[in-house]
Amino acid sequence: MLGFLKEPVILTVEINMNVMVLTLMGLISRLWRLSYPRAVVFDEVYYGQFVSLYMKRIFFVDDSGPPFGHMLLALGGYLGGFDGNFLWNRIGAEYSMNVPVWSLRLLPALAGALCVPLAYQILVELQFSHCAALGAALLILLENSLITQSRFMLLESILIFFILLAVLAYLKFYNLQKHSSFSGSWWFWLLLTGVACSCAVGVKYMGLFTYILLLTIAGLHFWHVIGDQNLSNVSLMCHFLARTLALIVIPVAMYVSFFYVHLTLLYRSGPHDQIMTSAFQASLEGGLARITQGQPLEVAYGSQITLRNVLGKPMQCWLHSHTNTYPIRYENGRGSSHQQQVTCYPFKDVNNWWIVKDPGMQQLVVSNPPRPVRHGHIVQLVHGITTRYLNTHDVAAPLSPHSQEVSCYIDYNISMPAQNLWRVEIVNRESDTDVWKTILSEVRFVHVNTSAVLKLSGASLPEWGYRQLEVVGEKLSKGYHQSMVWNVEEHRYGKSLEQKEREVELHSPTQMDISKNLSFMAKFTELQWKILTLKNEETEHKYSSSALDWITMDTNIAYWLHPTSSAQIHLLGNVVTWTSANVAALVYVCLSLWYLVRRRRKIYDIPEDAWQLWVSAGGICVGGWAVNYLPFFGMEKTLFLYHYLPALTFQILLIPIVLQHISDHLCRSVLLKSMFTALIVAWFSSVYFVYSTFSPVTYGEPSLSVTELKDLRWKDSWNILIRKQ
Repeated sequence: MLGFLKEPVILTVEINMNVMVLTLMGLISRLWRLSYPRAVVFDEVYYGQFVSLYMKRIFFVDDSGPPFGHMLLALGGYLGGFDGNFLWNRIGAEYSMNVPVWSLRLLPALAGALCVPLAYQILVELQFSHCAALGAALLILLENSLITQSRFMLLESILIFFILLAVLAYLKFYNLQKHSSFSGSWWFWLLLTGVACSCAVGVKYMGLFTYILLLTIAGLHFWHVIGDQNLSNVSLMCHFLARTLALIVIPVAMYVSFFYVHLTLLYRSGPHDQIMTSAFQASLEGGLARITQGQPLEVAYGSQITLRNVLGKPMQCWLHSHTNTYPIRYENGRGSSHQQQVTCYPFKDVNNWWIVKDPGMQQLVVSNPPRPVRHGHIVQLVHGITTRYLNTHDVAAPLSPHSQEVSCYIDYNISMPAQNLWRVEIVNRESDTDVWKTILSEVRFVHVNTSAVLKLSGASLPEWGYRQLEVVGEKLSKGYHQSMVWNVEEHRYGKSLEQKEREVELHSPTQMDISKNLSFMAKFTELQWKILTLKNEETEHKYSSSALDWITMDTNIAYWLHPTSSAQIHLLGNVVTWTSANVAALVYVCLSLWYLVRRRRKIYDIPEDAWQLWVSAGGICVGGWAVNYLPFFGMEKTLFLYHYLPALTFQILLIPIVLQHISDHLCRSVLLKSMFTALIVAWFSSVYFVYSTFSPVTYGEPSLSVTELKDLRWKDSWNILIRKQ
């Protein structure tokens, strides 16, 4: 039984030296003097703030995309022992000694370095020669813009890494499909495709473009599998389910898990809380949670409440009133009701408190047992401090004349009766008997007499309204826009019968002993919606550009300038590579159209296997360029040159594909092949020359003289920084 021990155990390992050498070269090019400069470089000022918040477990929202990329940057800080204590307030600020610069920049640099061997492997899996694959890897290696972007605490190199990993994994899976379906390797590469796609989308939503491309290609390939008569219906179903699991179910589950980790790590209240709902804020440690913890859950007649508008724009605010009245006449000559002002106030204030009153009873305290308010009930809202009733009527609002004025009713005895009945409509209820709940319920108040809905218009009132936000009665309401929705944030059961005692009660903090928490899925849904819909005010940036500027690289970005010398770092591409990539794409399209027309005429210029190789390579490279570039023409956001880098990477991969095709199929004589080879050598030498020439502004050293800097300005549109002498 132990006979197998008579022979030695031999382990044979195959090492691809091309991959090893390319990986080493990539690491050297991206990791060399990674801590230089020891100062904040361009968007590090942006991402560094999030890293600090991760270190301190403080919640934040970044409307630029999902949290996975931020978590990877924070992982670098965690591994380096960063405590989060650094003020990321300006580009060029020197890092203090507690900031592990090398560690923070490590993961983007590693991702950028690994893109070099990935490019090699992708062309090998596309069935191109090792020489062409080596060329693609070297072009990625010597691309100045990719080097610059990967050497700092930025996300593009991580995004490109996961995109290329997804493409490579799918190609390996597809090549295994022909002879070893459902093997261990087949499952590994299929699952890795889905995982890499999910990671790409989790870093930036731009990763969704490549994910959709791979799903489309996988769908086309599966369509061909369906046509295989050798496969039974059961086998086809297994193929379909395997692809669905690996390419849809697992990526979606992973994407949700990124948010789960994000929300688990960031459990403390912070500066971004205010854009979230009260329920979300109350789930965080500190902040609103300290105020609202343990409040009564069910709103009852006699409850004292504050009402926060759900929209949160242009800022969070609470329904508010004060003793001042609307002016008799506005600046444009229109008259008002001269009633007590009702506004939305962006600060905590005792005048934000309201009492929920039963119209059929006079008491302003909660009975024993409490009588909860339900969906559809009619209530009156009494302002806590002034005891006047929330009212609206057919008088034009001060800044929104198409809407009704909202006020607190004053009886001037001028034939203007009170109209202060409101119907409570719980927007997010599960049934028509749902109880109005603190924090959790989102409520509309519909005026009984006019059917107008209490709404935040968002307009800022003049000085007579203390610049507070206008509240109106919206006459024509369709749907449930968030500006019409309110939720109870602070809540207590009123006990004081006398007004003076009630005022003391309203000034006291709310404290009880029960906590309310949202489920993870509720928080995930809200946070995802905020990321997709919340947009910062876009302002024109000095280095912003249009998508058309990227193709010809008519723009650059100055990332950093040494405080005393002329040393500087720019996001600038290798001009020869960018131009060659454009030419390669044009040649590919023209040749493809030529071949298609000729094939339509039954003229086959190249063998069928070469044609299939040509088409599949174009689907990946040209398709990858198109889906990562063309969508920017429809985006209403500030664009920068680095947005083009994923598309550029696919375009660079196309260059050696076109060159090999020309050499193999268009250069039909030995002389032509020799001349074309010599031309490629000369061209590649120029690629290296440009890389070397611009390396001082890629790595930030050595410092160049004014004359040398001016010589680098190959285009008038490039902004090379020249210090004034």
